[in-house]
Amino acid sequence: MSDITEPTSEILLCSNCFTDEGLRIDAVKHGLEQQGECPNCQSPDGKKLSRDHILDLAWRFFVSGTTVRCDYGAAPVIQFNEYHYGQSDIAPSAWLENDIKFIEEAAKVGFFHYGPRLWMIGEVEPLKALQDPTTRPQLIERVLKEYPEKTLSKGSKFYRLRVNPGHPAEPSEYDSPPLEFAGKGRLDSPGFSVMYGSQDLDVCIHECRASTEDELYVATLKSQKDLRLLDLTHPLEETETEFESLDMAIHMLFLARSHSYDIARDLALAAKEAGFDGVIYPSFFSLIRTGSHPFETTYGLSLRRFHPEREKYVEATTIRNLALFGRPRESGLVSVECINRLILTQVGYRGHFGPVEY
Repeated sequence: MSDITEPTSEILLCSNCFTDEGLRIDAVKHGLEQQGECPNCQSPDGKKLSRDHILDLAWRFFVSGTTVRCDYGAAPVIQFNEYHYGQSDIAPSAWLENDIKFIEEAAKVGFFHYGPRLWMIGEVEPLKALQDPTTRPQLIERVLKEYPEKTLSKGSKFYRLRVNPGHPAEPSEYDSPPLEFAGKGRLDSPGFSVMYGSQDLDVCIHECRASTEDELYVATLKSQKDLRLLDLTHPLEETETEFESLDMAIHMLFLARSHSYDIARDLALAAKEAGFDGVIYPSFFSLIRTGSHPFETTYGLSLRRFHPEREKYVEATTIRNLALFGRPRESGLVSVECINRLILTQVGYRGHFGPVEY
């Protein structure tokens, strides 16, 4: 076998090679604007693709594009690598068959149905213990001991957004909801109010499911004393595998939908009883706000745990929200410094495509 490798800048395909419209559009977005004919289809005006571009395109379309969210966790249905070159076993739609052949031959890879490591779809022992009401208290004790305390310093600012408030200029509108309305969110429960806020204004809009038809108002809040918060966004240093990871359990908990709320509410109540003023928790919208992929792996190992620059990776893929217990404005823990009407003038979406059959 020759030791000489092809230069990664060599153009192998172009966007016009593809029949599948979604694959073609993604190739246009990420290909190179370059003069000359495509070596595959001879088109002069398609966006040009090197092997690196083709690999990125294949990952977005076939791996990210087939990722399925479970109750906890997520995993792709399709993967590809060089070891399966010439041995692809997926069954795509008819209009994708030639496209896949072009990608396989250009990048020297093969596609296959992926059997994920089971931790990726929620087989994490601490997470399973949190789902069981009989073992949940012991796991919550671990959370209170192992996650760090963080101080929200006096004078820190954050935002709270309201949709269609009755009296938008009244500061009390931006406190936690009255007790009779508690129990509908991720961390509040009947008889226990929580003020939700964020230092990321765009996330506030996402969290409130705001639309252009809504009347939106945003309050700028300021802490009036140092507040003790339990930081549930902190990446724990662990020696266990993903299957025994408390860090992975909490990470999955806050990326789960409303079926996880009972666990999060018990955790918030325990933090309150332990003397915390609130918690810092990862936004459910962290992935869509940062553009990151859920539960990324390399050879089945979680990048959240094994990334060479782990702290930077977690920082780049996590949006931190605040949940303050009780009615912090009423009790003087925070003050309303300013209220503004918020007008949405433009909404944009970014996305990519994936196959419908495989």
